[in-house]
Amino acid sequence: MRRVLPPDWFLVAVLLSVILHLVVPLKRVLSFPWCAAGLVPVAAGVWLNLAADRAFKRSGTVVSPFETPFRLVTGGVFRISRHPMYLGMVLILLGVALLLGSVTPFAVPVMFGLLVERLFVGQEEQTLQRQFADDYLRYRRRVRKWI
Repeated sequence: MRRVLPPDWFLVAVLLSVILHLVVPLKRVLSFPWCAAGLVPVAAGVWLNLAADRAFKRSGTVVSPFETPFRLVTGGVFRISRHPMYLGMVLILLGVALLLGSVTPFAVPVMFGLLVERLFVGQEEQTLQRQFADDYLRYRRRVRKWI
């Protein structure tokens, strides 16, 4: 059976944002042109994900949270955040909430952040600690988990 990966949860979160906006919008808080500001966090999130993916591929290590990495990636966007891909996904969800403009989609980025923290971040950090020991501890002291 295939494990559910973070991008799967992310797609569900995007759909949930739209469904909440359509079914339970509560109140519209942003309208055009202000909601177009959502394009900024969407673009930043896409950039973070692409840059992190490129860094993983350049280093020749795995992207999947369920595999053991071959190398500790600490350069590029990994100097800003230990989990730039999750940060990017949260930014995209925040941008989607801004674009939609109603209240309820703003709950989704928070829920998604808590979900990936619980399901993936802790396990990934344990794996990195086992695999890279002191190098990972030094990196962890230097770079924040999210931002």
